[in-house]
Amino acid sequence: MSSFQHPNYDVLVKVLPEGLSKEQILNFHPFSSWLTTLHNSLALQTKDHDNPFHTDPYHLRSITVQAYDMFGSRLGFLKLTAGISNGANETLPGAVFLRGPSVAMLVMLIPDDARHDTDERYVLLTVQPRIAAGSLAFVELPAGMVDDAGTFAGAAAKEMQEELGLEIPASELKCLSDLANDTPDPEIGSSEEESEGRKTQDGNLPRGVYPSPGGCDEFIPIFMHERRVPRVQLSEWTGRLTGLREQGERITLKLVRMRDLWREGARDAKCLAALALWEGLRKEGKV
Repeated sequence: MSSFQHPNYDVLVKVLPEGLSKEQILNFHPFSSWLTTLHNSLALQTKDHDNPFHTDPYHLRSITVQAYDMFGSRLGFLKLTAGISNGANETLPGAVFLRGPSVAMLVMLIPDDARHDTDERYVLLTVQPRIAAGSLAFVELPAGMVDDAGTFAGAAAKEMQEELGLEIPASELKCLSDLANDTPDPEIGSSEEESEGRKTQDGNLPRGVYPSPGGCDEFIPIFMHERRVPRVQLSEWTGRLTGLREQGERITLKLVRMRDLWREGARDAKCLAALALWEGLRKEGKV
């Protein structure tokens, strides 16, 4: 085991596995991003007198790196525990799986002969092996991880090309997660105080869906794209084989009616979140 003091925060980092250097950990973007976000959230305890932990705030005492996975020559996943306690020696659960953000895409196709006020929409889903879920045919929205140097919109456009065969400029994508966060609650209003209150509560978390915040840092901004296509072309999408074979992707496309999306994608948190965001924003006239 090795250890080092973090250069920016007063916390000791213990490294249990062999072969993992201090530099690799500090340069791993999900680690630095998670630690910064956590530090900002912990700081809110003392700044906000209404914070439930204000009188006895929690502090990050230590970080223990337990395991890691490499993607070729770069660090891919990191498993750690964070030692967090307050003055009364009460602790918070601190098991963390770091993998970084992903993006998901809600792609809707409308037959070109449908009326412009139509509700006839079709959604493209992917069917592929997801070993972590124990499935070889998991149905979900197209999605993919974000590289350290990439942008969310750029990553979404790239995944759409790789998984769906659609070349769409990033500028033509709408981020439902951003639109939802920019939409005020009509019961509350859009005052500066209300906006600041939301920032205080969430610690300025990134905009996206957190599928498993109890143990994983992953958050997923959800993008949408809608286009009209020839009706005869719709049948060509279902069953198409896509994905990058050299990266182990074995993807089959599935086309479903928008009205059936809640049922077809019921196991996929990304899919249900995208549907809820789209329906809510549509009622608000934002999409």
